[in-house]
Amino acid sequence: MATNNVHKLQEAREILADSEWEVVSLSDLGCHEDIPETGATLEDNALQKAQWVAQKYGVDCFADDTGLEVYSLGGEPGVRSARYAGEGHDSQANMKKLLERLEGQVDRRARFRTVIALIRNGQVQQMDGVVEGTIRLEPSGVGGFGYDPVFQPENKEVTFAQMSAEEKNSISHRGRAMAKLKAILK
Repeated sequence: MATNNVHKLQEAREILADSEWEVVSLSDLGCHEDIPETGATLEDNALQKAQWVAQKYGVDCFADDTGLEVYSLGGEPGVRSARYAGEGHDSQANMKKLLERLEGQVDRRARFRTVIALIRNGQVQQMDGVVEGTIRLEPSGVGGFGYDPVFQPENKEVTFAQMSAEEKNSISHRGRAMAKLKAILK
């Protein structure tokens, strides 16, 4: 998996745990570089990361890009989700900025979307996973990462951060995209 994000890696390993596949990270390959993410879309970034690893290391791999898309903000933060409040990947600052931007908004509908690009035997396949929900007025819960404390999935009474890893993975955007990846790998 073209990532050194320990949270994403853990989720991927948990989701693919009952398969014949072992998920190896960039650091497992000895790569500690930042992979370019200059695409205008989640699809662009996922493909860019997967291609970079495949070309540099000569291995089949997959990469993902995930974004939180808030309808009343025209899809923000979207492809800039991890860097919404600046280049530091600061989840607390990102949530603070999001909540400030939504202050006074009645429409708090949002969706999490993950796009995975798989490069296997030189062939590229892309799949995605989406979960609809709303943005809470304030963070709740200590689990998960990123925007999980403010995102409440549709038909649930709690945020992703209040769920167990198993419950979140069974309904999350990444879980849904990884299920498609798992089916393709079989």
